[in-house]
Amino acid sequence: MKTKFAIIFVFGAIAMLQLACGKKPQPAAEKPLVVTGVQVEKVAAAPVDDFYEATGTVRAKNTTVLSSRIMGTVISLRVREGDRVNAGQALIEIDNREAAAQLQKAQAGLRQAEQSVAEADQTDNAAQSAKAAAEANKRLAAATLARYQTLLDRKSVSPQEFDEVKARATVAEAEADRAAKMLDMLAAKKRQAQAQMDQAKADIASAQIFAGYARVVTPISGIVTAKQIEVGATATPGAPLLTIEDASRYRLEAAIEESQIGNIKLKDRARVRIDAIGGEELEGAVAEILPAADPASRSYTVKIDVVTQSQLRSGLYGTARFLREQRQAIAIPAKAITQRGQLTGVFVVNEANVARLRLVKTGKSFGDRVEVLSGLNEGERIAVDGVAKLNDGVKVQ
Repeated sequence: MKTKFAIIFVFGAIAMLQLACGKKPQPAAEKPLVVTGVQVEKVAAAPVDDFYEATGTVRAKNTTVLSSRIMGTVISLRVREGDRVNAGQALIEIDNREAAAQLQKAQAGLRQAEQSVAEADQTDNAAQSAKAAAEANKRLAAATLARYQTLLDRKSVSPQEFDEVKARATVAEAEADRAAKMLDMLAAKKRQAQAQMDQAKADIASAQIFAGYARVVTPISGIVTAKQIEVGATATPGAPLLTIEDASRYRLEAAIEESQIGNIKLKDRARVRIDAIGGEELEGAVAEILPAADPASRSYTVKIDVVTQSQLRSGLYGTARFLREQRQAIAIPAKAITQRGQLTGVFVVNEANVARLRLVKTGKSFGDRVEVLSGLNEGERIAVDGVAKLNDGVKVQ
């Protein structure tokens, strides 16, 4: 009985092993999912505007850093960052009592010099009168001497009388010389007083200029972009106080590779794009090309004047495109491109209308189209609308 049971068990195990090793039945093939509303476009090469693109930073064409010419405590600061200012506007006031004292001293010196000039004028008038009287007395004495000389020759007067007349003539001539010399001396004193008055006027002008240094005035209209001092702090000559940029004229300072700098000339047109203000392309023209390259990046700085927009500010990131000749390229709508992580691809639709995801390498952008450098061939069809609904292997209608 035991032997019969063992034989049945062995045959049963063999049957189960054969069943386990047999092939499983295959399920019926599933039909691919169908997606509707997908627009398809045939890939074709077309002429595009070739260009060189460089990145850069927006800078104001004119930037002024205000500093003090004197040392003193800031007692008034009338602006903040972001405020708009006009040329000639006083922005900072510095305590400058020393200049006020110098101005008072110069004004006192002018008053003293003016008094000296007035006194010199009066003395000069008196000296002029004295000289005129001395000259008249000299002429009279000379005429009298001449008459007495004739009378002496005729023996009509005594020698003593002639000597007296001659002595009076000599005295009159000496008085006239003395009056002339006195007038010359007074004229020199008057000139000296006039020079002192001119010096006092110059001192006043200098003191007024020095006093004006207490008010820091902006030479340009623009926007305050930086403030380096506060009320109560000490301003020193040459130290920056405020930075103001001209908000009416901006430039894009682009870095150009040394291999491309030879293709760019002054006044070349460029299209500038600033994403921070909406990405609209602005017209630009090359205004400056710095002659020296940056040794670290091996690039040259090219300054491009752009049409000013109200939203432009220094520091914004931008790109510049320098147009060249046209060339043939495969460019597809940007909306046809799908990103899967770090991979870029498009859905290629085959003859059976099945979409297959294919990786591609993209290049430059041309408006709403993007150049495909590799991964696509002319004549192939790609999905350009409804891409978000697609997966690899689905069928499109």
